[in-house]
Amino acid sequence: MLMDRFARRFTYLRLSVTENCNFRCNYCLPDGPDCSSRTPELSLPEIRRLVTAFALLGTTKIRITGGEPCLRKDLLDIIATCKAVPGIEKVAITTNGYRLQRDLPAWKDAGLDAINVSVDSLDPATFHLITGQNRLPYILEGIDQALDLGIPSVKVNTVLLKNYNGKALPEFLDYVRERNLALRFIELMRTGDNVQYYQRNHVSGNDIKQQLLADGWVQREKPRSAGPAQEFSHADFAGRMGLIMPYSPDFCDDCNRLRVSSLGQLFLCLFTEHHQDMRRYLQSDDPERLMQALQGFVKTKKAHHFLHNEQSGSTRHLAMIGG
Repeated sequence: MLMDRFARRFTYLRLSVTENCNFRCNYCLPDGPDCSSRTPELSLPEIRRLVTAFALLGTTKIRITGGEPCLRKDLLDIIATCKAVPGIEKVAITTNGYRLQRDLPAWKDAGLDAINVSVDSLDPATFHLITGQNRLPYILEGIDQALDLGIPSVKVNTVLLKNYNGKALPEFLDYVRERNLALRFIELMRTGDNVQYYQRNHVSGNDIKQQLLADGWVQREKPRSAGPAQEFSHADFAGRMGLIMPYSPDFCDDCNRLRVSSLGQLFLCLFTEHHQDMRRYLQSDDPERLMQALQGFVKTKKAHHFLHNEQSGSTRHLAMIGG
């Protein structure tokens, strides 16, 4: 097993397959992606070798992230490759939904088990202000299609932004009333290039948590393989509400996930100052050296991130590593 000094077991890998994105979200990539790097993204054989080593060390869940993963022309092969690795029980994807309606049936056929779609506003004009795209109706139709197709887990991710959706809780509650999905509010996180934006737009998720509890929502027990969201249910709603609050004091206590960038860099934490290059271990099918390296690196993972000290590490923006 992959276990750190604090007895945290890591069964969940967030694997970025590209830093490229076709949205221009104002909290992430308002000026578009940095195209200066000429280092090639992980190839399909490298991804297979990486996932195999993680699986041999007890990882059961892979989340494919970006950037925007649908920009990889071989995304279907990536999904199928991850799902075919012995020990991998669940393959998920996080997407902006740009190609959701067109590609979702093929993703499902390739083995996709779960999908998270980023929707930061249910108002088309506000959605355009945040993302630079006019695709909201298409994306919402794609989410309904995912439910109709029977995708086992469908979630909607919404970054809390004070000046854009800070008062939109009633609209989001209406959205989940008849839909069997989870909508999760994510607190805006400070990164290297969004300090002023963060100061203007950060909203504490705890205020929403207290409002949900006051309105009869009940906090659900978290499955062992789940991510960091606190999830809530209500007898009158088909869907669930969730909160991801990285500034809460106990946020890191049950961390179960590691991250690898599209260039093969291991991030022990989203906000780590340093990362480890895994690529040299991915040039052969023998997983032993990579497994040994992973076991050594994970022992250096710190107990907490340092966001409370306004330290975001080397994370310039969230598209680097998929959040």
